[in-house]
Amino acid sequence: QAQVQQSGGGSVQTGGSLTLSCAASGDRQSRKSMAWFRQAPGKEREAVAVILIGSGGTRYADSVKGRFSISVDNAKNTVYLQMNSLLPEGTAMYYCAAKGSATLCLMETNYNTWGQGTQVTVTS
Repeated sequence: QAQVQQSGGGSVQTGGSLTLSCAASGDRQSRKSMAWFRQAPGKEREAVAVILIGSGGTRYADSVKGRFSISVDNAKNTVYLQMNSLLPEGTAMYYCAAKGSATLCLMETNYNTWGQGTQVTVTS
């Protein structure tokens, strides 16, 4: 089984940038795809981006395209989420997740390994 440990987050003004990190360990077969999700107060959790660990292929939610970038450093077993031009609606708890299938699926029910969450607050 895989494990993931998140870091990063914090508070930033509108238009600012933040980078989240997700360090993975354990069974590599259980983390062929890794993704970021977020949950704003009073809202359901939504997908942000996913990356294939092997090929580096990516997919983004429409709401973050052109502003967020997901990447992987395989030497460090770490996935990053670079968030630029942040908006107040980006305020949420962000979660890293992993799954064993190498697909760009953004359905959270497909992910069986989850991080502890990290808070991102965007102030206006």
